[in-house]
Amino acid sequence: MAASSPSPGHAESTDRLRSAQLVLVAEDDPDIADIIRSYLTRDGYRVAHAADGRAALEMHHALKPDLIVLDVGMPHVDGWNVLTEVRRRGQTPVIMLTAYDQDIDKLMALRIGADDYVVKPFNPAEVAARVGAVLRRASRADIPANQQLRVGPVEIDLETHSVYVTVNGGRSSLTLTLTEFKLLARMARTPQRVFSRSELLAACLPEGDALERTVDSHVSKLRKKLEDAGVAGMPVSVRGVGYRLEQSI
Repeated sequence: MAASSPSPGHAESTDRLRSAQLVLVAEDDPDIADIIRSYLTRDGYRVAHAADGRAALEMHHALKPDLIVLDVGMPHVDGWNVLTEVRRRGQTPVIMLTAYDQDIDKLMALRIGADDYVVKPFNPAEVAARVGAVLRRASRADIPANQQLRVGPVEIDLETHSVYVTVNGGRSSLTLTLTEFKLLARMARTPQRVFSRSELLAACLPEGDALERTVDSHVSKLRKKLEDAGVAGMPVSVRGVGYRLEQSI
């Protein structure tokens, strides 16, 4: 991992924009945690540190951070279980730090609900850049306020990032990751239209270097959550092309 000191020179306006955003760094190696903190502080973020998984969950509940940088291999409660619990609680964006550059680790992170991942050893500047990218996706103001979309039994509130399902007279809410929400909202704007994987990747993960199959992982997770809520077969797979939402479902 590159450990050079960060250089100054970021715009004051950017610092003001980020000054209220809190990043929780959950990492048991104090040297790695310190350098991540240094780069994030340089970029204007507030930073809290948890040295184990149990502390990470306690701090997530108490501090309600805007984003978590989460190491997989932590004591007491590992990163996978921390991520699972964070996702059960809500939509806090999570960037996983994984020790192995293996597809299974990356896909597992995405399936459980991570918004991004970084493989060790890493350049801390990359971690800071990915934090910025994920938070920009979370706060991007390109969605009109007070707007709702409805596709079949699924209702999407674009202002509050809430999703509700009405089945057999009962209304329930869904807990989605930011990326899952953006995928659903993007397709819901034009039901019946087929979206290619590259289109969805560009719309929902524009700053990353993710592969198109990353979209498949996020869609699979989204589909499972909808199925569990009583909505089967959404989104629809279009073989060799991509995905669409069916208005009639």
